[in-house]
Amino acid sequence: MKPLSEQDSRKLFFDRIFGSEDACPSLLIKPSCEILERCGGLPLAIITMASMLACQPIRLLEGQWEHMQNTLASKFATDSKYEDMMHILDLSYKNLPRHLKACFLYLGSYPEDHLISRLELVRQWVAEGFVSTSGGQDVWDVAESYFNELVNRSMIQPQYTDFVTGVSFCKVHDMLLELIVRRCKEDNFLSLVNDSQAVVVEAQDKVIRRLTVVGLQGIDDGEGAITIAGNLSQICSLMILQGSNWVPPLAEFKFVRVLFLCVSYRHEMALDLTVINHLSHLKYLKVEGDDKSIVLPGQIRVGPLLDTLDLSRVTSSSISLEIVDVPRLSHLAVPKHSRLPDRICEVKSLRTLRGFSLPNDSLESIVGLSELTTLSELFLYCPAPLLPVPAAAWMGALSTSLEKLGSLKDLCLGPFQSLKPIALCADALSLLSPAFHNLEKLHLHSGCTFSRVPRWIGHLHSLRELWIGVKQLLREDVVLIGTRLPSLAQLGLRVAGVPLGRIVIGGSTGFPALKSLCCR
Repeated sequence: MKPLSEQDSRKLFFDRIFGSEDACPSLLIKPSCEILERCGGLPLAIITMASMLACQPIRLLEGQWEHMQNTLASKFATDSKYEDMMHILDLSYKNLPRHLKACFLYLGSYPEDHLISRLELVRQWVAEGFVSTSGGQDVWDVAESYFNELVNRSMIQPQYTDFVTGVSFCKVHDMLLELIVRRCKEDNFLSLVNDSQAVVVEAQDKVIRRLTVVGLQGIDDGEGAITIAGNLSQICSLMILQGSNWVPPLAEFKFVRVLFLCVSYRHEMALDLTVINHLSHLKYLKVEGDDKSIVLPGQIRVGPLLDTLDLSRVTSSSISLEIVDVPRLSHLAVPKHSRLPDRICEVKSLRTLRGFSLPNDSLESIVGLSELTTLSELFLYCPAPLLPVPAAAWMGALSTSLEKLGSLKDLCLGPFQSLKPIALCADALSLLSPAFHNLEKLHLHSGCTFSRVPRWIGHLHSLRELWIGVKQLLREDVVLIGTRLPSLAQLGLRVAGVPLGRIVIGGSTGFPALKSLCCR
């Protein structure tokens, strides 16, 4: 790819910092041109430098730019574009605030071109202790701000895949990843193995703190072998990615805080994960696999330090959790239709609850949901109630609990089983007086069909995504959605009956932000 022209280089540089070249103070024009000359028309160099300078306070701009100009002038003693590029990227790394450097290096845990989940990453940062708070700040909000700052500095590449959350995933540019790998090796920050014949040769007395194993296959057939000559006893993070079937003995990792296992089918025997009940320092646990590849404990004991437990991608017929004294548990996700624990009301620190099926023979745990007032994400499956619990009482209890959850931003109920008792009682939710006025995403799946669009929908002014089913859709319902929900970007409508007249989406009915419409 040819370097950018001088005109395009200037446009990219000044637009990123000031919005346009005309807005650049005159005293910064000269140092800007010299910085651009050093960038040599390389887009990554230009956008990285511009993003770094854009993050500086206005009062420091002149001195900061002179410092960058002088630093680049002293470093560029080679004719190699590659080395020039690496100098610029290294300068960007050195200029990161201290709290972001560890978060940035942690991206080296993922292989080249890997699509990294934003939620997964920030939860790992919190578990590693990289996120510090003060003055009553929320640790999860601070972690999100770290992610956003790295995006603003162009140190990671955002992947926009969601109308609501915006950046759901990110990637790392190949050259930035090369910088990360260099730094990780120099600082002994982490080790990555992606070759079945690999031998990680370290001094016997050198402590390996973080280990990532990527996509190793055939190890149990004797086709490859891995030797890690180093001290593993102090490992605090272990990640097995891309369906590897080689896992080091977990019992040795007594101090592991982050454990992420994506395990593929093993020909000889399934991986025994019953040891996870004895890893008392765990703060983050995520497991992906099926009954043929892994064996979980008969009852998973949630440790007192655990922040995140994610089993949502485990294919298992039954998951049993022991939840006793878990003051830190914030994110809990399980396989679809796992039974909601009776004592879930005691986990008052929960912010995410996904995958559970509401019990159809008792109201106790449904009522208990009302005590989880810090919940921001709730995804439940709703089966048809069984006697002796009447359908109306079951839906009433659910409605009462939802009214207490004022922190919700993401609510998904369903799919409901399409049986008449539950369908007839869906209108019980029409009487909600919701406290979750900051809700951004609402999914009400099949089986939960209202007679008409509930009036309380119009009070959710922050809603960006709505999926709802109704028996009859009237023009006034469309007007309510289109004019009262100014941020709505995605709308899914299930309409059971034929509209009585013409329905118009847009124009006089509003919908100023709508990007996606699905009707069926």
